[in-house]
Amino acid sequence: MPNPNRLLVEGDEDKRIIPQFMEFFIPWGNTPKTWPVEIVAYDGISDMLKPGNISVELKTSGLKALGIIADGNSDPKERWRQIREHAEPELPTIPTDLPPTGLIHVSPDGRRFGVWLMPDNVSTGMIETYLGLFVKDTTKGLWAFVQTHCRDAKANHDAPYKDVHFDKAQIHAWLAIQDPPGCQLHVAVLAKVLQPTSPLADPFVKWFRDLYQL
Repeated sequence: MPNPNRLLVEGDEDKRIIPQFMEFFIPWGNTPKTWPVEIVAYDGISDMLKPGNISVELKTSGLKALGIIADGNSDPKERWRQIREHAEPELPTIPTDLPPTGLIHVSPDGRRFGVWLMPDNVSTGMIETYLGLFVKDTTKGLWAFVQTHCRDAKANHDAPYKDVHFDKAQIHAWLAIQDPPGCQLHVAVLAKVLQPTSPLADPFVKWFRDLYQL
């Protein structure tokens, strides 16, 4: 039987990160039978927002809760508008504005639909922006050094990364000089190189747990 709790994400990296992150707060397990939520990865936001994808997910037999985690990038209001447009045919009473605490909308038949835009539903950014909150030992200066390095690389050495991807560049640059160097993001969470054990995690964790009633 399909998992009644489903989560749509932009890509495979997000699909790997979310379980490692949430396992700090809820049991996740290692097999589909133990997963509290089934995560479905798309090939980017454009793939997720192809006509019919979200409405088909909302019609899944036995569905209790459907969540979407996406990057706000440079225009979170526009991203929310796009997602809402695809959900509205199935959920005509969905609110116009995305709450700053994340959306949890309950349909008349009891299905829950949730949306969280990284990093905090309001600010520009992405999942890497959010994970940057959990860099350890920022007071020692290494994180600030990496930020300066990435800005200097762009301004003075023609680093080709896009401005919108600055947060992505800096967290990967920081991971490149850890021990061991170059962990993938989900491995960094698993190995506690990134530690989401602070009050900064609370709003997202509350949204996730409330949406899926965990």
